[in-house]
Amino acid sequence: MGAKDKARKWMWLFLGALGAVQLYAVRELLAAFAIFVLGFGVIALFVISLYMLHKGWESLVGWAAASKHPVFLAARRSVAAAENWARTPLRRPGSEPAA
Repeated sequence: MGAKDKARKWMWLFLGALGAVQLYAVRELLAAFAIFVLGFGVIALFVISLYMLHKGWESLVGWAAASKHPVFLAARRSVAAAENWARTPLRRPGSEPAA
């Protein structure tokens, strides 16, 4: 009877240890899952905020382009002048290159 009780004690000890290992693994997996959820949540929040900033900027530029306010008209004229100035060549046509 004594050997049977020892075997039963070791069996329960082994099963308890196996259960503890399983619970530890489950706990570790849940912790890793929580970290991944937080990480992807931060990335999603960053992407959504960039999207909202882009849409806000788009609507602001659309509103400014349609506006007839003198400041916006002057800004539009200065941008057009800068574009025309950027298109002009640095040297006159037919001039010799600098040596």
